[in-house]
Formats: sequence, C-alpha cells, structure tokens
Amino acid sequence: MIDISIMIEGQQAVNWQNWKRLAHEVEALGYAGLFRSDHFTDPNPPNRDSLELVVSLAYLADRTKRIHFGPCVAPVSFREPVMFVRQAMQLDDLSGGRMILGLGAGWQEREHHMFGYPLGDVKTRMARFEESLEVAWRLLHTDGPASFEGQFFQIREAELLPRPQHAGRPPIMIGGNGMKRTLPLTARFADIWNGVFLSPTQFAERTQELDRLLSAAGRKAEDVRRTLMTGIFFGTNEADLARRLAWRNGAAGSVAEQVAALRADGRTIVGTPEACAEQIRAYAAVGVQEIFLQWLDLDDLSGLEQIAGQVFPLLAA
Repeated sequence: MIDISIMIEGQQAVNWQNWKRLAHEVEALGYAGLFRSDHFTDPNPPNRDSLELVVSLAYLADRTKRIHFGPCVAPVSFREPVMFVRQAMQLDDLSGGRMILGLGAGWQEREHHMFGYPLGDVKTRMARFEESLEVAWRLLHTDGPASFEGQFFQIREAELLPRPQHAGRPPIMIGGNGMKRTLPLTARFADIWNGVFLSPTQFAERTQELDRLLSAAGRKAEDVRRTLMTGIFFGTNEADLARRLAWRNGAAGSVAEQVAALRADGRTIVGTPEACAEQIRAYAAVGVQEIFLQWLDLDDLSGLEQIAGQVFPLLAA
C-alpha cells in the first residue's frame, strides 16, 4: 500500500494547542508521517500564529513513537545549513531515526523582507541552494571531518558529534518540479524527491527523467524515494464534500462543477472515498511511494479520521 502522510502550512494559525492535537491524531490514525512548511508568514496578510519549525519538530521527536516527520521544505535562505544539519541530526537521534531533512531554495519575498533575510534573484537562490546541499551532504556522509569552500558557505575540517546512535542518518529530501535545476540536484544529493501538485502524467515524466539523471550520476533508481505533495478535497458523501469545498473555495459554482474542474486539472485529489482511492492508486501506478496530503483546516480532525477509516481500507484491498 502507498504511504499516506499529512502536510500542513505551518504559518497558517499553527499554535501548540492544535499542533499537539494534530500530532496525536496523525499517529493514532495510522498515517505514515506529519510534515509542515517552514515560513514566518503567508505571502499576503494577515499574519497568524506560526510555531518555529525546529522546536515543533522536537515535540514530535519526543512525543510520537512511529511517524516520520520534517519540513516540506525548509528554505536555506534562512536555514543556514550547518546549524540546520546539526539540529536535524539531534532530532533524528532523539526520535530513533524518523527525521527527514527537507530542503528548498526559498521563494517567499514578504517574509524575507520583513525579517531581513536576503532572498536574491532566482540565480542566486539556486546557487546558494546547491552549496547548502553540498555542505549538508558532506556533513552527513563524510566519515570524519569535512571541508568545503563556496561563495556562500565554508566548512573546514568540520565534524558534527554525536553521530546518531541508530544505523543511518537523516535522509535529505528535495522538493520541487524543475527539470533543469531541481531534478539534477536531486540526483546528486537527495535520498527523497518530493514533487509538488503534479498530475500522474507529469509525475511520470519527471520520475523518468530522474531515473536518467541518477544513472548518469552513477546511482540506482531505487536510491531516491519518490513522494508527492498534493491537495485533497474529501467527503464521506456528496453533502460532506460540498461542505469542505465551500470551506476552501467559497461559492465557486456547483459541487459538480468544482469537482469537474479539479479533476480536469488532474493535480488535486477530490471526491468521496472510492473516488479518492482511485486517484491515489493512479499515483501509485506511476511510482509515487508516499503522498503528502496538504491539510489546511486544522480544526477538521474528523476528516483525517474519515480518510483513515474509509480510504485506507480501499487502498489496502
């Protein structure tokens, strides 16, 4: 069965009360993992509660027993790689090997301007991202001290101790769809690739290209786990589906029109249990090993319970 995890937007009214509640439910209901974005704010006002990423993940490391977790993904534009890898290693050790180190280039201009972090143009962001991945990879993989001299980052005979007490290390996950820069970096540095809002056809095209890039880099296709972050509009029946569509989209046409538009776009899972299971199977058929369902209504824990109770059995069958 394909793994199903939950992904939330960490800047959208996430406080300790709903984070603790969500962590308990995701683990108890049998989801594979819990992931969150790493932002101070949304691209537009208003500003809402936003727990700091590493502190919130430390809670998961200590208070959960089974689920894996991590950022989806943390911007290296304000997560300096040495300190972030150090934190990730300790979270991985504390949790017994469940931390996933999700890294991205950074993109949101508003939060960088608000808090004084230089974002730079796309060329700068990608160059800084590549160096961050190089630093992270060397610190995690080098047996002993590691060195690197770059434009943005330098390490000299650097070694992070203690190493995790379990076998292995936190895997590096790279998120994004770009075939010119993101996938080549994934082939070089990542253990996990996370596509974002792709249709099954689009995912298949990119995973085929990733296979080619991995081969060129001297790696095997199975060296990189294939995951996808996508949205979901789920209802136990048509009325329940209409309620959730209205919560997210407002009055944007009839239920049938909204469902038809979302399905035509092919990048969001939508429908009642049978329809959602069918769409998830279509992703599994093109190589998706784990889906991160973007869950935006943090008060709708009953929806998480309904998916686990009604969709999971259909996938297992």
